Amino acid sequence: MKQQNRIMLETACAIAKKTHSKGVLLYADMIEDYEALAKIGQEKQVDLILAIKDEASFQDASEVFNKVLRIPDVPLGRINQIKMAIIQALSKGLVKKGDKWVCLSGIPQTKALDNLLVLEFGKEFEIISSPDLPVISEIVMPEVFDTLLTLALELSSEGKEGRKPAGTIFVLGKHEEVLKFSHPMVINPFRGYPEEERNILDYRLKETVKEFSSIDGAFIFREDGVILAAGRHLDASGENIEIPLGLGSRHRAAAGITRLTDAMAIVISEETGGVRIFHHGKVFMEIEKGE
Repeated sequence: MKQQNRIMLETACAIAKKTHSKGVLLYADMIEDYEALAKIGQEKQVDLILAIKDEASFQDASEVFNKVLRIPDVPLGRINQIKMAIIQALSKGLVKKGDKWVCLSGIPQTKALDNLLVLEFGKEFEIISSPDLPVISEIVMPEVFDTLLTLALELSSEGKEGRKPAGTIFVLGKHEEVLKFSHPMVINPFRGYPEEERNILDYRLKETVKEFSSIDGAFIFREDGVILAAGRHLDASGENIEIPLGLGSRHRAAAGITRLTDAMAIVISEETGGVRIFHHGKVFMEIEKGE
């Protein structure tokens, strides 16, 4: 293991113990020796959660560690690496509101860990925008959430090189209430197909969703990933909702429907390509367009 990475890891473990943190949340694409990493965790008696986007590295790490998260294979800066690790850990129930973790990230190209943060989830507003952290598994299946967040980040990234990102809304869970407070803007392109042919967990559907993301309105997803509708207008009022300055009607609609129904919404900004996740009418995480 590189000397710098070993020093950073040992320092993170020491800080975790002194700050009474739950453990170390590590963006681990720059780690090559997982056996050595596990040995450090065992020696320091610190719990480790790894977040990895490279498929081969993910498989290698999974043979050594029980807590390994696969994050989307899109460009991510240091803070976005930590954000993705946190949201994936929340999705899997590995962390929760009130937990304190030491977070490590760095630059995969140089295989160097160089960024360390001590975060208490629900209080760090630069990382998590709202103290009201949802229990994701109570709203939508974690694998459905992970798939849709990955898809949103891919849509954001594909807006590079002068191409405008596709702005759209994915509404997840609480589908009966969401359908009650929305109406079709266009003919529903998914109507009439068997459920097994319109479940987002089928990887073949990703390109179809990307194509339909250019139409106005929101996608509505059932808790198990079945696409119920696209091109849906969200009727929930966005009045008396506080959202950050500069966000438009798409974000206001997502805030309104999530406040009214307890669903979650993932919004891709057409202007900036940023991805924001809404719950209870508020942004609880923002992931800037990939650097």
